[in-house]
Order: sequence, then C-alpha cells, then structure tokens
Amino acid sequence: MNLSIPWGGYQEQSRSRYERRKPRRHACKLPKDMMKKFPVILALVAVVAAAAGGGWWYWSGRAAAQPQVRTYTVVNGSVEDTVPAVGTLQPLNYVDVGTQVSGQLKKIAVNFGDKVKQGQLLAQIDPTVYEARVGADEAQLQSLRAQIAERKATQVLSASQFERQKGLLKERATSREAYDTAEAATKTIAAQIAALEAQTKQVESTLKADQANLGYTTIYAPMDGTVVDVIARQGQTLNANQSAPLVLRIADLATMTVKTQVSEADVSKLKIGMQAYFTTLGQPDRRRTGALRQILPTPEVVNNVVLYSALFDVDNPDLDLLPQMSAQVFFVVSHAENVPIAPMSVMRPMPGRGGRYTVRVMENGTPVDRPIEIGANNRVTAEIRTGLKVGDEIVLDGARTPGAGGNRPPGGLGGGAPRL
Repeated sequence: MNLSIPWGGYQEQSRSRYERRKPRRHACKLPKDMMKKFPVILALVAVVAAAAGGGWWYWSGRAAAQPQVRTYTVVNGSVEDTVPAVGTLQPLNYVDVGTQVSGQLKKIAVNFGDKVKQGQLLAQIDPTVYEARVGADEAQLQSLRAQIAERKATQVLSASQFERQKGLLKERATSREAYDTAEAATKTIAAQIAALEAQTKQVESTLKADQANLGYTTIYAPMDGTVVDVIARQGQTLNANQSAPLVLRIADLATMTVKTQVSEADVSKLKIGMQAYFTTLGQPDRRRTGALRQILPTPEVVNNVVLYSALFDVDNPDLDLLPQMSAQVFFVVSHAENVPIAPMSVMRPMPGRGGRYTVRVMENGTPVDRPIEIGANNRVTAEIRTGLKVGDEIVLDGARTPGAGGNRPPGGLGGGAPRL
C-alpha cells in the first residue's frame, strides 16, 4: 500500500481538519459607502468631545475664580469713647485733729472706726502746767487791781489838796512851790494808775491765752464723722513747739472723692462736669458714677511722665468705699446707645470736613461709594448719624478677594454685630 500523500493534498487535508475545529463567526459587514464616511464621523465626535471638555474646564475655572465681597452688616449697638486713669479714694470732708499745746497725752477716748458727733470728747492732755499758769495769772491780776484801787484813793486825796493849793494861791496865802508840788503829785498818781491799768490788760491777755491753752488740753470732735486713723498713742508726749502733732483723723465717709492722675496727652480731653465712672478691686462688676469736679493745675512728674490730678465725687450710702482704695477710672468723652454702628477701619475721611467719611456700600450687588457722618467713636467703632441705616452692607476691603468665604470684617468681627 502506498501511504505517501502528495504535499498539496496534505495541506488541503490539514486545512479541512482546522476549519472543522474552528468555531464559525458571523461577520457584520458595513456598507461600502458607510465605510468610506467612518473617518469623518470619528473626527467630528472627537472635535465635539474636545469642545465640551474645554468649555467645562473654562466655565468651572471661572466659577472657581469668581471673587466674593467681604461685607459688614450695619446693626444697632453702643459706642463709648473714654479716657482711662487710675485713682485712689479719699473722703471729701475730713479733718486731722491735732493739739495746739505740748504735754503728755493722758487719755484717748475713741478708737478706729468709732462714729463721733461734733463736740464729743476725743482726747485729754495733762492740764497740770496750764492750770498753774492760769492760777498765777489770776493772782497777778488780782494784785494789780488792788494797786489800782489804792492809787485811785490816793488820787482823790491828791486832787483835793491840789484844789486847795490853787485857791490859796489866788489869795496869795500859799507859795508857788507848794502849788507846783500838789499839781505834780496829782499827775504822778494819775500816771501810776495808767501804768497799773496797762499791766492789768497785759495780765488779762496772758490769762486769756493760758485759759485757752488749758482748754486745748481737752480735745473735742470738730465735726460729725468716723475715726479713720489714730496717729498718737496714750502716754505719748506731744511737742507743739516744733510741729503741729496729730492725734487722729475724722472723716465723713458719706461722700468720697476719687483722685486720679491723667497724662498730659489726655488731660485736654477732660471737661469740668463730664461723666466719669470707676470700679474697685473688691467690686469689679459694680460701676459707680460721678461728674468731674476739678483739674489741679500743678502737675506731678513720675518717671518723666507729666500727670495732672483730676477729682470727682461719688456718694457712698453703704459706707463700703474706704480711704486709700484703688479705682479704675474712665472719663466718658462721648457715648451713644442703640444707634447704627460700623467699624472705623472701613471709613475714609473726607478732606476738610470733620466727622464726614465715605464708605463702599453694596447696592444691587455692586459696591458704590456713599458719604456718611459719624458721631461718637472709640477709634474702633463709630456711631453712624447719617448715610447708613441698619441692614446696609458695607464693603470691608477695597478689593475683591477670590474664593473668600463668609462676610467677616477685619479684627475678628462677624458679618453682623461687631464684637466690642
């Protein structure tokens, strides 16, 4: 048997077996005219997709870069401009009770915090020396008055003798010498009486002084008030010849004076009668008010800083304000309540027009300039008198800020009321 197969026949057989194993596919053949237009359609689709992508990128980029305007909404609020100062409290009416005479302080009849009435006994100085002086003056005065009485009796006799000599001289019954002697005796007695009377007045004056000094040994209250300080001590010897020694201080605590020190840069802002208020360390939440009463013209220089004293008074019905307390004081330069307010940082002054400014306000979505007039201000916030009303939107910065979020004014203030 001839098993040889020609090469061509072998190829045919192999192809037949392969085609039998291979799964048949149903090919979809496009029309020839459409096959010719397919590249054009594909190009058009690519152009449309590129245009859509570019448009999306352009408009999304514009939306992302669209600027937002930061604004502040005008609201009602309060504004207060003050001059701060530090002060101390002291009674409006007080007196330092001293002694006008020297001696040992024998007794002190009051103590710290005691309430006293005018004329009440406060202290007693040993009166022994002054009582002795008064007694000596009275004795001397009594002696002088007795001498005057004696001289006056002698004067009567001398005057009678002189008249007799005058009559005898007219009748030439006496000598001229006897007449002159009688006249001289009369004048001498008159002079002696005048000298004694002068000495009497002098002693009377000395007696009055010694009696006064004796009275000064007993010290009485010169006014109603409270004993706020006892300076001397019982048994202490006081010397009034060198200085006026102080025994104690009495003060009327019903009205206190606040003495403050204001720098020379701020003192020009103070006006007599302007309102002032203060708080104390012990009661920081309690505000007490008064009116500026006086500015002392003589300054005090502390560490090369010129300070002027400004005084105002305050009622103290509870007597809880005490001397030498510290006070944080504020003098009110200007004040306004329940008025439209806005931050000063957004205002541009108008040259030559005090109190007039311009601000940028949103109108129909567009910033426009608007003139305004302000009132009270503290250099941070100002009262709006004219030009703005509650609810107006003020542009906070001159330029638009891309992507800015919210309406937050500078300095941490919100889009509504500022945090003052």
